[in-house]
Amino acid sequence: MNHEPALTGKIARNRIVTLDIPRPDPAVIKAFLALTDLAGTVSDAMDELGIHGAVPAANLQPMLPGARMAGPALTVRNIMQATPPTLGAQARQSRQAEIEAHNLARPGDVLVIEGVEHISSLGGNSANVGKRQGEAGAIVDGATRDVATARGIGYPVWARGVSLITGKWRVETVAINGPVQICGVPVNAGDLVIADDNGVCFVPRGRIAEVLARAQALSAGEEARNRDVAAGLSVVEIAHKPYFSKIGG
Repeated sequence: MNHEPALTGKIARNRIVTLDIPRPDPAVIKAFLALTDLAGTVSDAMDELGIHGAVPAANLQPMLPGARMAGPALTVRNIMQATPPTLGAQARQSRQAEIEAHNLARPGDVLVIEGVEHISSLGGNSANVGKRQGEAGAIVDGATRDVATARGIGYPVWARGVSLITGKWRVETVAINGPVQICGVPVNAGDLVIADDNGVCFVPRGRIAEVLARAQALSAGEEARNRDVAAGLSVVEIAHKPYFSKIGG
């Protein structure tokens, strides 16, 4: 007999689209993380496969320089609420509910939040819970805050920016594990999130295997070229050596 997990009750059950998400085999995650120039290589592979899903670091800034991440998306959709923030603050009534996504998270998951510009959708308390749950990190189309806390515990966050303005009294979580839009890219629960200092890639869950295969081929070509540079091949030789085969070639 199937039993639902205990929920926090911070969001109505009918707004949780699914309690469980598709997750790739751990070996797939390990293979992505082994790529040379992780996000850039995946972005190149997606270009060749006709997949729109790469967001530069200029739009989603890494808050923990040097972090590299790969994991399935747990999605949260936040919108601006109508209630004046002073009323919510005075009553201490928050409609923000990413805590429920943390509650459903498994180790290696990535919290992906569609937020509101200039308003924090993820702060230090949320980062602490995410870290405790073993999440790989978070992506926020909107702002984050308490950056020093997230850095101090090693919880990677990529966001449009940083803002001290809390979302607790300003935003409302309207869906968990439903479709979201992140910097114009549609993202579904279970899509693979790839991120490093260069930016973020969202790989549709049905195309993870082909993106990995192409990215591995591109990564192998990069490594071969780097070896030739180190071995002293001339620039002319390197320029004309075919390191990268065409898809299917």
